[in-house]
Amino acid sequence: MKRLLLAVFLLALALPASAAAEGSPAQPRVLAIHFTADVDPVTQDWLNHELGKASSQGYSAAVIVLDTPGGLEESMRKIVARELSLKIPVIVYVGPPGARAASAGVWVSEAADLLAMAPQTNIGSSTPINGTGSNIGSDLRRKVVNDAAASLRGLAKSHGRNAKWADAAVRKASNLTAEEALRLNVIDVVSPTLPALLNAIDGRVTTPRRLTLHTANAAIVNVREGFLTRFLSTLIDPNIVSLLFLAGLAGLGFELFHPGVVIPGAFGAICMVTALFGFSVLPLSWGGLALVLLGAALLVIDLHVPTHGALTLSGLVAMAIGMITLFHNLPAPYHTSQPPIIAVTVLLGGFWAFAISKALAVRRRPPRVGPQEIVGMEGVVRPGGLVFVHGELWRAESDRPLREGEQVQVEALDGLSLRVRPI
Repeated sequence: MKRLLLAVFLLALALPASAAAEGSPAQPRVLAIHFTADVDPVTQDWLNHELGKASSQGYSAAVIVLDTPGGLEESMRKIVARELSLKIPVIVYVGPPGARAASAGVWVSEAADLLAMAPQTNIGSSTPINGTGSNIGSDLRRKVVNDAAASLRGLAKSHGRNAKWADAAVRKASNLTAEEALRLNVIDVVSPTLPALLNAIDGRVTTPRRLTLHTANAAIVNVREGFLTRFLSTLIDPNIVSLLFLAGLAGLGFELFHPGVVIPGAFGAICMVTALFGFSVLPLSWGGLALVLLGAALLVIDLHVPTHGALTLSGLVAMAIGMITLFHNLPAPYHTSQPPIIAVTVLLGGFWAFAISKALAVRRRPPRVGPQEIVGMEGVVRPGGLVFVHGELWRAESDRPLREGEQVQVEALDGLSLRVRPI
């Protein structure tokens, strides 16, 4: 009886507690994705993966804490498509103070359900440029600029923001501070910190997807690019990819002509595989690649064919043009810089000139076959008037007596005797 009364008493205490727990909403969680890199295929994959994780793991919203100079158009469009298709609200917060959302970063910002900035930040400068960092030619420029302007205007208008400024950001490279952007309805909120932002926007209904934000007192889970993401993003720098490809060619070529050395071949294979990773990620010009391979082939041929350096010069020109055009269709900074190309070409030309001069010296040396090749070699005097030359003991004659241990040079071969002189 006592046990029954105790069980009833404990149950009576538990029922109000459980009812209260069921009545109180769970604390919202927000995934804050700190994006502080260029927009490229590697960082795009990482960001889209984190956005997908926020949606699948029950977060109330995903926040992209943005600070980027921009990047590649194709990668930017994939990020925008992922933002627009996500089932939970996507917030872009340009911060902390001092951050920027430039070029491709403006598209990532305007695609968000809610766009906010921290004080002392800026947004804009979205004019497309070509692979050298300069303006695009007039006819192509009209096509590219009109396409980009329409795309950004559409994003801004659909989210209830200033479409006129979006057009100016593309056509005139317009750039605004956070306060100016808020005044012109380019962004939705200015907030000093992310927690303050989440509290300020709680209960808002987004446009056009009509999603209600539940972010008050949210638990913020921060994620940043890991070492692997930063490393792979560095590896796809066109300058590094080009140099790795040349190093791979050199290492594998050395191993091919000198089998058994192993280390150059292994090093070359690593460089080549790493370069191929870059080629698989970045849009590659096959014409540029063919020129680089042609240039390397001409350098090798000139070592075996007496062309007095003509093929070497042609090969260096082909390699330089090929390296410049490998990624010519990418925007700045994703193009191959000219100073590294010039430096590599000059160094390679100097090395090849030295190699060819040595090869010519060998070709011009008079042929010596059989025992005659011993002429000119050096040896050491051994006991009994013998001389040790080229791993053999010979009788030797000289104009003066020879001392044991003395260094001598062979001047002539006379039957089975050597004519030598002391060094």
